[in-house]
Amino acid sequence: MATDTYESPLNSRYASKEMQYIFSPDKKFSTWRKLWIALAEAEKELGLDITDEQIAEMKEHIYDINYDVAKAREKEVRHDVMAHVYAYGTLCPKAKPIIHLGATSCYVGDNTDIIIMTEAMQLVKKKLVCLINELAKFADKYKDLPCLAFTHFQPAQPTTVGKRATLWLQELVMDLQDVEYQLSKAILLGCKGTTGTQASFMELFDGDHEKCKELDKKIAEKMGYASTFPVSGQTYPRKLDTQMLNVLSGIAQSAYKFSNDIRLLQHLKQIEEPFEKSQIGSSAMAYKRNPMRSERIGSLARYVIVDALNPAITASTQWFERTLDDSANKRISVPEAFLAVDAILSLYINVVDGLVVYDKVITKQFMAEIPFMATENIMMDAVKKGGDRQELHELIRRYSMEAGRNVKVEGKENNLAELIANDPAFGLTLDEINAVMKPENFVGRSPRQVEDFLSEVVYPIIEKNKDLLGVEVEINV
Repeated sequence: MATDTYESPLNSRYASKEMQYIFSPDKKFSTWRKLWIALAEAEKELGLDITDEQIAEMKEHIYDINYDVAKAREKEVRHDVMAHVYAYGTLCPKAKPIIHLGATSCYVGDNTDIIIMTEAMQLVKKKLVCLINELAKFADKYKDLPCLAFTHFQPAQPTTVGKRATLWLQELVMDLQDVEYQLSKAILLGCKGTTGTQASFMELFDGDHEKCKELDKKIAEKMGYASTFPVSGQTYPRKLDTQMLNVLSGIAQSAYKFSNDIRLLQHLKQIEEPFEKSQIGSSAMAYKRNPMRSERIGSLARYVIVDALNPAITASTQWFERTLDDSANKRISVPEAFLAVDAILSLYINVVDGLVVYDKVITKQFMAEIPFMATENIMMDAVKKGGDRQELHELIRRYSMEAGRNVKVEGKENNLAELIANDPAFGLTLDEINAVMKPENFVGRSPRQVEDFLSEVVYPIIEKNKDLLGVEVEINV
């Protein structure tokens, strides 16, 4: 790695090698050459004077990309596509006259962008499915473990650890639906010419409309796609980039929410993200175990959410059939969104796979708050024994205030149960009150909701996508 040149941290620190390759020069320019071959093959099949020898020569030089020749030529002509047409032609002298025949720059540039975004989204889908699978295991394992729920980050009606995990899962399921929908409508630009009219191909095919339509169809099939945009200007609609990054932004939002919850739970000492044996949490405070991976998820997610504005603004400011103010922006915004989401999903999988649950802390904190939440049940039991509801309600209100003062002002334990047991108006023993306060009595349908959600929603998704399971993630730093 050059140490005197800026390199994106998305490459050096965060994204996987798989995603880095998808957006690499090798992938890009070899795809350009495959598209030129598809064009030549389709034109030959439709009657143009192109030989098998020319096509075979082009196929021999898909991957030996002569970057030095292309770079020198681009410096001279200031045009990246024509520079690579020239470089390819030096390797394929017989095919040189027919490379890029009738096409405009966006034929290779835009079709390649779509292919790359589609393959990148497929990798996102793979990681998303693997993440859903890991989180489902966690939800099932802890579906019965009662814990405090929070509204406004204040203790509220209890839930279970597993039920809380289904809230994270639900958002990921929604994201997967968006990913699958986006992939389901993947189509190429095709070969539409300089303003989308196919005028150059009408010239090549002597005014034959059907051959022009067939050209698009053949190119799409050769590149593994079912169809092309039926109409376009010179470029594919830049709204496609917006749609792609909106899907990625949705994933980032889901991951951000999860990471914030883990950070809060780690503060409460209930659940911690994995912490390596030799990992350093703080340069000053040696005892600290900071939620660094969850914080990194949030940091990268924030970048993606903001980055998704780039294609939205670009799409809305395109002029007529073509304008070039999209190019520099999309070269940066689109790849970096995918690289960042790739890193986010790797981190998310890693964190879920290594979550540490401190069930005794969870139960202790639960029991410190449950007396307040159990007062309605306690009051009903006391009424059954002949107590006056209105009188009991006032007594409980008074004792709750006293117990709250003991906890908040005096720093003592919550003694609400003892206060109630010592008042003969309730007619309840401390054992009877403690029996009411069993944690499992307050979680409603949480365990069953987890079981139903997993069996009815999540497991079918995992079964449908079982071929995608087994991704290995590596956290670089």
